[in-house]
Amino acid sequence: MGWGAALVGALGVAQYQQQGAIGKYNQAVNNRNAAVAEQQAEAIENQTKFDLARFDQQFAQLQSQTKVATLKSGVTLSGTALNNLRYNAEQAIIQKNVMEYNSKVAVNQKIEDANFARIKGNIARQQAKLAQIGTIASTGTSLLRMKGTI
Repeated sequence: MGWGAALVGALGVAQYQQQGAIGKYNQAVNNRNAAVAEQQAEAIENQTKFDLARFDQQFAQLQSQTKVATLKSGVTLSGTALNNLRYNAEQAIIQKNVMEYNSKVAVNQKIEDANFARIKGNIARQQAKLAQIGTIASTGTSLLRMKGTI
């Protein structure tokens, strides 16, 4: 084997290794992005739990203030005053349902982002493998041409 063939072979090996490294790197980056998206989904869930607990606390305080104000005014907790408290409770349930729904939508979006990142990583790795196959074929063809068999 002459120095030209050795050079072609060495360049082919270097290119093959570089393509593999690039594919692994791109896959690792996308896996990292997936992990970040999953952490964000968990953070959204935790924030929602905190927000709901704070909402419950603020709602209980509002209801108590409403009761005290009603009783201070000399009105009994019946009729309109009781209807107002009931309406507030119904609205609180609706608001909590909206908060939970929005949270679930955001969490599902982050999980979908994580899945998509993993898919992109797998595609990057497969593209690198295809490039490596192309490098092997190209290097082999070049070496065969140098020998004069093609």
